[in-house]
Amino acid sequence: MPGVSARGLSHEERRQLAVNLTRVLALYRSILDAYIIEFFTDSLWGTLPSSWQEALDGLTPPQLATLLLGMPREGEEIRYRSVWPLTLLALKSTACALAFTRTPGFQTPSEFLENPSQSSRLMAPFRKHVKPKKQHEIRRLGELVKKLSDLTGCTQVVDVGSGQGHLSRFMSLGLGLMVKSLEGNQRLVSRAQRLDQELLQALNKMEKRHPKVVQRGPRHSPHHVVQWVSPTALCEELLLPLETSGQGSARLLLTGLHACGDLSVALLRHFCCCSEVVALASVGCCYMKLSDPGSYPLSQWVAGLPGHELPYRLREGACHALEDYAERLQNAGPGLQTHCFRAALETVIRHVCPELRRPGVQGIPRVHELKIEEYVQQGLQRVGLDPQLPLDLAALRAQQAQENRVVAFFSLALMLAPLVETLILLDRLLYLEEQGFYAELLPIFSPELSPRNLVLVATKTPLGQAFSILENEDI
Repeated sequence: MPGVSARGLSHEERRQLAVNLTRVLALYRSILDAYIIEFFTDSLWGTLPSSWQEALDGLTPPQLATLLLGMPREGEEIRYRSVWPLTLLALKSTACALAFTRTPGFQTPSEFLENPSQSSRLMAPFRKHVKPKKQHEIRRLGELVKKLSDLTGCTQVVDVGSGQGHLSRFMSLGLGLMVKSLEGNQRLVSRAQRLDQELLQALNKMEKRHPKVVQRGPRHSPHHVVQWVSPTALCEELLLPLETSGQGSARLLLTGLHACGDLSVALLRHFCCCSEVVALASVGCCYMKLSDPGSYPLSQWVAGLPGHELPYRLREGACHALEDYAERLQNAGPGLQTHCFRAALETVIRHVCPELRRPGVQGIPRVHELKIEEYVQQGLQRVGLDPQLPLDLAALRAQQAQENRVVAFFSLALMLAPLVETLILLDRLLYLEEQGFYAELLPIFSPELSPRNLVLVATKTPLGQAFSILENEDI
């Protein structure tokens, strides 16, 4: 999808973008703040303007993907079956124009053209135990970190929230960087250390068999530390240099691959507060887990704007995979009925137990093979209610007939969700600029593989034209 590039905006233009975003989100907050499982209990379809209802009613899932989300199939022409209201067309254009572009400098990752399960840009030992999505992510982010490290003269990379260490291993054993890995889960750290040894053995074997393919020389595994990083307090372990990093003061580069919730904010604060940290490359996720207040807003500018508040439901919606859902719409798969079935279940739950609202329903398998009453019975059992309660089958059938309306409303909310993510990330850019630093935002991953694909890059000295090296499509 097209959108606005953060790189092309001045500081004042970024501030104006924040103003525009808060105004639009305030106007359409009711759509974003709605829970799709309350489609029937809260009569969500009736909250839309009647002209919007007329335009959207009866659209098939593929038509919603093409006309509303603006994601047609390759070669497909966009043709409206009726005249849409200007307000809906304007909102569609605005949602596209104000969101940060998530389109990287490549259409399809060339690394998977030969084999969709194996990146051709990673040696076989680095692909073991790593799914294609993660292969793509660690290679793209790892090589960006390597270039950023070279540009800023960093002596050590700190991978925060490193999990099983896939990114750390690639950066250290694949790219030759000195890496410290911080992870709060002891079990994950132990597994990361086992995988380190397994990879070293594989690389040594490969070096003996193919000495021209594998780079020779000393190899330094990541230094793994069990450490939880607080979003509010500085972590001394994070700042300690590795003994093997050489003499002189350390120059640290912080990175995090999908640093969850407050963890991405902790990286920002360490970058701003610690002189040892000279660069940052962070990909955030799980915005619904941000502490409120505390982790949003960060910038004084956004905090001063009316309508800047982003409650949980809006932040949760910003984590959905827009491209993936558009593909599901285009395929018109039976799985799309799940939201409609769950919304119907909610009406039964409220009728039986009015105080029970939006209870969690553990995944019901093979929903597309169930009749709606069978789904409701299984759902009632999962929330602790009698599954043999008498059901109004006529009412359930009438609700099932509105499946396309449910899908249309959810698609409408999903169309607006990138604006929420844009405001969160824009707030971080403005925060860093208010502290006197330099920050940019780049789409680094294929959004079809990795929906949270925007990397925040920050430095304490301007990179100038050298920054274009980080945008190289061949990363």
